[in-house]
Amino acid sequence: MYRLLISLPFLILLQLTPEQVVQKQLDMYNAKDLDGFMSVMSGQVRLYNYSSITPSASGWTEVRDLYKNLFDRSPDLNSKLLNRIVLGNKVIDHELITGRMGKPLAIELVVIYEVQHAKIVKITVLRK
Repeated sequence: MYRLLISLPFLILLQLTPEQVVQKQLDMYNAKDLDGFMSVMSGQVRLYNYSSITPSASGWTEVRDLYKNLFDRSPDLNSKLLNRIVLGNKVIDHELITGRMGKPLAIELVVIYEVQHAKIVKITVLRK
């Protein structure tokens, strides 16, 4: 994912910042746009629950399958960003999720994203 900045006489490619990568992921999550959502994921992306050392999904295909199921079963899915902290290549979002799997109950999460080369390589989810 790159932005173009045209500065004559030079053409410069600027890489998206970690925050921009995570924001795109959040926007695509809320749109339930699976292709857009996965466009910012590394081929080696890993998804963890905070207390686990074993990933709950590992690799682009496993993560895609997990989110395809979630998007298909959650027509009203939405994540509201409550707070965001950016520290280097890590983005920490405090989110309120509604409509997950068709349930009316809101879920509060903290999600830590690790970004390398404009792709999310690791997602760690903390549940209340």
